[in-house]
Amino acid sequence: MLVPREWFRVDLMRDRWRAQLKTFVDAQSEGRHGSGELKRHVWTTLRNTAEVGRARGAMEFFLLTTSQDGGLPASLLVSSMPLGDTPAEPEKYAAWLELREPEGAGRRQVSVVEQTAGPAVRVVGATTLNVHVLMPGGVGYLTLSFSAPLTGMSGPMERLCDAIAGSLRWMQ
Repeated sequence: MLVPREWFRVDLMRDRWRAQLKTFVDAQSEGRHGSGELKRHVWTTLRNTAEVGRARGAMEFFLLTTSQDGGLPASLLVSSMPLGDTPAEPEKYAAWLELREPEGAGRRQVSVVEQTAGPAVRVVGATTLNVHVLMPGGVGYLTLSFSAPLTGMSGPMERLCDAIAGSLRWMQ
């Protein structure tokens, strides 16, 4: 999977992920006039996101680092989800997701798309885009969870996230 170099990668599979995350927070706050409380809040929020993600099978956490005001314009959490009770066929998985997560006040669309890596279920909301790609051998889904709280998931940001998801390839 190709991710632009502006995105900072945190490897959640290694014990040093907290240090990597701290490096990101320190680099983002360097030279900015933010309070120590804001820096602690950002650290806590990102740490909690990483910890919850790890508990749910997250392997990598990417953070977009181009914001001038210290805000986090976008992130990507890459997770592996074994099948379990999840339907193996993407069409059935999409229907299952629609039943589990009924459409709320925000824009939300569920569709099945063909990616280079194979069939995938694409779920787009106002500030999120999740792409669930069926893994080879039908063992589960690789989930790419994009979040863009500042810009929303439309226009250029949506196209960028789709391009990242579309670059996923399986290696043999």
